[in-house]
Amino acid sequence: MKVIRKGSRPGTTVKPNCVLYRDLLLTDLPGYGYIHGVSRRVNERVKNFIVHYIEQNSRRILVAVHVIDAKAFSQIVERWESRGEIPVDVEMYEFLDEVSNVIVVANKIDKTDDAGKAVEEISKKLGTDNILPASAKAGEVSVLKNELKKRLIEVGRQDLLGVFRA
Repeated sequence: MKVIRKGSRPGTTVKPNCVLYRDLLLTDLPGYGYIHGVSRRVNERVKNFIVHYIEQNSRRILVAVHVIDAKAFSQIVERWESRGEIPVDVEMYEFLDEVSNVIVVANKIDKTDDAGKAVEEISKKLGTDNILPASAKAGEVSVLKNELKKRLIEVGRQDLLGVFRA
């Protein structure tokens, strides 16, 4: 199975990375909202691409994993709301919640001063209690893996659990 490559800095992925495991298509999409070092026009094109990709594939999406930067979330939300705009993470969560079963991952939880408070703030802003803490860089993603396994079992797709051993 192919390993999904990621950029060395956040906000650098501009195209989806896809991996096929049996009939399961795993897709890692660029972050919704900001790509470092490109024009506003390119950022908007990527955002539009993401929305269209999700809409076109909505019937195939078993679960969407929405990754949020736990350390920066509150500051980003505050900045967007101070301009009278809907924060991009809130906008994306609400969109995903309309089309799929969503898991919210609070990544970089190890970088926060108070993990519990960070999760609580994210939960309050998104209106969901299902926030999973993680630290991808430190390899602390077992809670997410377990939740994904549980969701596959719930939809009768135990045959896909091998994706976690590959």
